[in-house]
Amino acid sequence: MCPWPAGVPEQRWSMQVPSEVSAEAGDAAMLPCTFTHPHRHYDGPLTAIWRAGEPYAGPQVFRCTAARGSELCQTALSLQGRFRLLGNPRHNDLSLRVERLALADSGRYFCRVEFAGDAHDRYESRHGVRLRVTAAPRIVNISVLPGPAHAFRALCTAEGEPPPALSWSGPALGNSSAAEQSQGHGYQVTAELPALTRDGRYTCTAANSLGRAEASVYLFRFRGAPGASTLALLLGALGLKALLLLGVLGARATRKRLDHLVTQDTPPRSQAQESNYENLNQMSPPGHQLPRVYCEELLGHHHPVVHREK
Repeated sequence: MCPWPAGVPEQRWSMQVPSEVSAEAGDAAMLPCTFTHPHRHYDGPLTAIWRAGEPYAGPQVFRCTAARGSELCQTALSLQGRFRLLGNPRHNDLSLRVERLALADSGRYFCRVEFAGDAHDRYESRHGVRLRVTAAPRIVNISVLPGPAHAFRALCTAEGEPPPALSWSGPALGNSSAAEQSQGHGYQVTAELPALTRDGRYTCTAANSLGRAEASVYLFRFRGAPGASTLALLLGALGLKALLLLGVLGARATRKRLDHLVTQDTPPRSQAQESNYENLNQMSPPGHQLPRVYCEELLGHHHPVVHREK
């Protein structure tokens, strides 16, 4: 370290960072950070650090060290391999690049530099820079669950930044209906449709300033003769042919079940209403074996598709 020349204003520790940086999910962002220090020239060992969440105590997401006289800051830590130093600490620049942004990356980041030697030869930004990751809406889950009085309710969860507004449309709801909406993990929201009173297609729409997304479920109740279960069939956008095929399969299954009951000469059981979604087995009365359900997503759509198998 060299002493500061007489007559020249002495520099002090300081850091310059912007208040906010915005970027879209999937892209990369640069977090600028430059600093000054009280030495006219420093070529000793140094360490550059970036933290997330809070200054001084937040978890480190990046750290590199430079040997005496070296311009290269050797990376010692890069969380998930997505953080890379763009600046040169020897030139008072700690700017960082964050790649493959996700909504979870949103938050405050703090830069820090440490010179070897005196404990006072280190400095960290106090307010940091806020990284705001934006994203068009994406529906992450849509489901139908049993409700009170043998009814069903629908849930839709979407994520995005700004947080999307959710609405439902379907039978007896008109073109659009606002639902009971609650905030999730900051960038996730959930909307509930309390009661599905009619069979048909129910569509959840998520929208923000960057776009919109839709996902749908179909609710159909197949009612058989006494002894046969009443099933709520949840479908994605399969089209008319698939619906007809499922109807035929449902009729055959009901007939086989009735033939089996006649052969066993067992008295008919009272009719029950159940959902064949995830918690179907919890609603099933003893002695009824209902079909297992597997859900998948059609490419290019957000519509869950239900396949039924014995």
